[in-house]
Amino acid sequence: MALISAETVAFVEGVAAEARRLETPCGDGSLVWRVWGSGPLLVLLHGGYGSWTHWIRNVLVLAREFTVVAPDLPGLGESATPPEPHTAEGLAAIIVDGLELVLPRDTPLHIAGFSFGGVLGGHVAARLGERLHALTIVGSNGLGLVRQPTALQRVPAAAPAEEALAIHRHNLGALMIADPANIDELAVYIQSQNAPRGRVRSRRFSRADTLARALPLVKARLDGIWGERDATAYPHLDERARTLRSFQPDARFEVIEGAGHWVQYEATDRFNVVLTEPVRSHVPIRA
Repeated sequence: MALISAETVAFVEGVAAEARRLETPCGDGSLVWRVWGSGPLLVLLHGGYGSWTHWIRNVLVLAREFTVVAPDLPGLGESATPPEPHTAEGLAAIIVDGLELVLPRDTPLHIAGFSFGGVLGGHVAARLGERLHALTIVGSNGLGLVRQPTALQRVPAAAPAEEALAIHRHNLGALMIADPANIDELAVYIQSQNAPRGRVRSRRFSRADTLARALPLVKARLDGIWGERDATAYPHLDERARTLRSFQPDARFEVIEGAGHWVQYEATDRFNVVLTEPVRSHVPIRA
């Protein structure tokens, strides 16, 4: 496989350059935030071993209507490693403290959390209480349900660049993207940049009932979006829907046909519409 082109690198850098970059405390360093656009507040929490670039295809489109806020989660991307022990509650507290600094106080907001970001998002939502308008969980585990095994490969420390990129492509196919034709150079580049920077081991949170513990405390409206072919959930999507609705019987649960775990990347246009419908609807915060 060829190495990554300058055009792909420039594209990612260009999207980042359009954001306002902010920092808030995280351990001995900073939690890094990026903010695009203006309008209603939409906070995007990325997945495990990821960064804000899990939303690379979404942020500029969404920023036409919303203030889009995307941090690198504690111990991931450019953000500093948080203090031990790493717990969902402790990581959520760092995010909430950061939100209080980077966003106007008492302004309603909508959080969408992808995978590990949804697990932490549940705990963030519980801490925010009535300030939160809605929480959208995107392909998250942490519900205490059956999770399909995925055949991920480790990148050897001394692997040549082409070998490393080939392994990252394999891992995208095993976990993130359903249709191999959708694993493009941009996806491989993002995976190759994000995975080595993961210092918080997110999988242990997702394999337990971490999110399920938080959801009874969430006062905001609850939504779920899953890719139909999500490698971590297929063919048990109905169980995810039933679980969310056990906490809120009217929880919206949308399945995007043909998409995998990284649904917002693989089915961007449809995902953006499904995500923002409830933001536009101005549904009141739940009592």
